[in-house]
Amino acid sequence: MSASTSNAFAGPWSRLNPSLTPWILDVVHSLGFTQMTPVQASTIPLFMKHKDVVVEAVTGSGKTLAFLIPIIERLMKRDVPLRTHEVGALIVSPTRELATQINSVLSKFVDAAPEDVSCPRSVLMVSGTESTPAQDLSRFLESSADIVIGTPGRIEEFLLGRGGNRVSVKELEVLVFDEADRLLDLGFTTTITRIITHLPKQRRTGLFSATMTDALSELVRMGLRNPVRVTVKVEAKKLAGTKRKAEEVIEERRTPASLQNYYTLCETEEKTSRLFNIVQHERNRSSSKFIVYFATCAAVDYFYRVFSGLGDFQTIEFFSLHGHLPPEKRTLTLESFTNHPSTVSNPSILLCTDVAARGLDLPDVDVVIQYDAPVDTKTFSHRAGRTARMGREGRAWVLLTGRESEYVDLLQIRKIPLKQDPSFESQLPSTSTNYSVKKGDLLREMRSIVLRDRDTHEKGTKAFVSFVRAYSKHEASYIFRVKDLDLVGVAKSYGLLRLPRMPELKGRTDGWEDAHVDWEEYAYLDKARESKRRAELDPAVKADTAAKGQNEKEKRQIQKKKNSAWSQKVEAKEGREKRKEKRQRKKAWERNVAEEIKKKQMEDKMDADDWKELADEERQAKKAKRAKLISSGDLKVFMEL
Repeated sequence: MSASTSNAFAGPWSRLNPSLTPWILDVVHSLGFTQMTPVQASTIPLFMKHKDVVVEAVTGSGKTLAFLIPIIERLMKRDVPLRTHEVGALIVSPTRELATQINSVLSKFVDAAPEDVSCPRSVLMVSGTESTPAQDLSRFLESSADIVIGTPGRIEEFLLGRGGNRVSVKELEVLVFDEADRLLDLGFTTTITRIITHLPKQRRTGLFSATMTDALSELVRMGLRNPVRVTVKVEAKKLAGTKRKAEEVIEERRTPASLQNYYTLCETEEKTSRLFNIVQHERNRSSSKFIVYFATCAAVDYFYRVFSGLGDFQTIEFFSLHGHLPPEKRTLTLESFTNHPSTVSNPSILLCTDVAARGLDLPDVDVVIQYDAPVDTKTFSHRAGRTARMGREGRAWVLLTGRESEYVDLLQIRKIPLKQDPSFESQLPSTSTNYSVKKGDLLREMRSIVLRDRDTHEKGTKAFVSFVRAYSKHEASYIFRVKDLDLVGVAKSYGLLRLPRMPELKGRTDGWEDAHVDWEEYAYLDKARESKRRAELDPAVKADTAAKGQNEKEKRQIQKKKNSAWSQKVEAKEGREKRKEKRQRKKAWERNVAEEIKKKQMEDKMDADDWKELADEERQAKKAKRAKLISSGDLKVFMEL
């Protein structure tokens, strides 16, 4: 594999060789790309000159255009146009949000194409939508699309399932895996292998990612032919040396140079109050658009409910995004957050999980705050990269407690430098009164919100339990250890009314005091749920409910089996066939062994019969000889002697 490196300044688009079609260049300029980014300057010429590429570049560096432009140029310049059932390019993305974003960028080129130009069209295929695989196939054929953009499972169903006999990939020009390392992290290795095996070998393949992994190297060896590796590095200059002689040292980074990465250390129980201290501090610096990352979907659900009810923050518009939301709601949330007219007096905050950590281009994000450090340290740079995109300045924060301070050193090794902000640390409530959010006041206010609805309490308990489980699976387990975690402090930062029953809390409840709650009277705001809860307090109703619950569980299991995805059914069928083949081989082996034993027994029996026959013949010969002697009188002479 050869290597190619770009300088920090990439230059104007006119330097590209081969040059771009004029109207495509106009669209690029309209998107705000007046000059090429390093990844674009390195990748586009290679991709257009029939080279496979493996591109590693920091998030926000313009990777999407680096593969979309060559795809459009190659398909437009084909000698023979693609037919209705032929696929010209395939773009595989790990999430439906990223696939949708890629499709929206491509649509800008399609909409801007001159009337006399046949610009390649695309069709979007993502899982979790209302459209079925059959409808995806119909849309592809009816629209005469040349480019398929989608998630791995749905693309596999399209190519190998319903579309297997009606779709042709023989003319495929380009295959692209965007955020390729994430595809493998999410467990799509088998699916990707099937897709690659199904496609023609005479194609161009591109792998794009912000981080390289060992698993990705395996994919490179399997799916690419003598690829060129493009690594775009960010280098920060700093002074080092003595006072007499200071020299410039180049420091490699895995985050954009315009991004400032900060960390703050706090007690576990003041983690939530510290979050709002950071928000206040950044608003004082004219920031108005924030993203806050949590470890689990349950935590996002709970904090969205609580934060939206905090009296001191009614001017803040909160949004919630995680993987358990329906696809249409996730799309609506992203659009609403992106289009929100955020100002310092009316800021917007997106509360989310890592579903919004990769690839998504959320413009004008000023600050990223990581309430929970990511389980996978590679995700850190992806999260932080939602700000400071395309040369804009941005700031990212991570909240650390206790022993988690060692995480700073780990990230330094991973080429992600963190530092503290002195101006912020000096203004904290412990040293100043500039920031009004204090842990005790916030805990009381959060509890008052939880007391309004029993459902909020249940969401809080679920969020706490899910966080502890996620914490126990942290990649840096020697730093993030549950036995070192202040669980009571976590419960206080969550504003819980009481501690849940879980093994991790055994013998670790010192310093905790339950809220004063009449649990029998503590009601749901939802009248239907409250009526049901009241009814279930009756022992007879409780027993009947338990029996119905068991029946419902069995029904759900049956329905889940019926509604399982095509790819899962294929895997299950393949598993059954493998087991059947194994049983058949075992039976054949047993038959062969039985036949060998039977054959051996027959041979032994034949040998025994032969020996018996031989002995009989010998006895008969002796008997005949004796009779001959008697008849000749020789026996009498012999006896007399």
